[in-house]
Amino acid sequence: MMPGGWELFAIIVVIVLLFGGKKIPELAKGLGKGIKDFKKAMNEDETPQEVAKKETKEIEEKKETSKVETSTKTEQA
Repeated sequence: MMPGGWELFAIIVVIVLLFGGKKIPELAKGLGKGIKDFKKAMNEDETPQEVAKKETKEIEEKKETSKVETSTKTEQA
C-alpha cells in the first residue's frame, strides 16, 4: 500500500528537516554513484567458464615458457 498525498508530503518534510536542503542532493549523488558502481561490478563479473578458460590458458603459457627455457639450457650445454 502506497502512502497518500499528505503522508508523502509529511515524509518529505521530515527528511528535509533532518538532513537540510543542501545535504539531500549530496546523499542522492552518493546513492546514485553507489548503484552505478554496483551495476558496473555486476557486469564485469566473470562466469566460472571464463575463469576456467583463463586459468587453462595461463597453464599452457607456463608450459610453453618452461619448454623454451629447457631447450635453451640444453643448447648452451
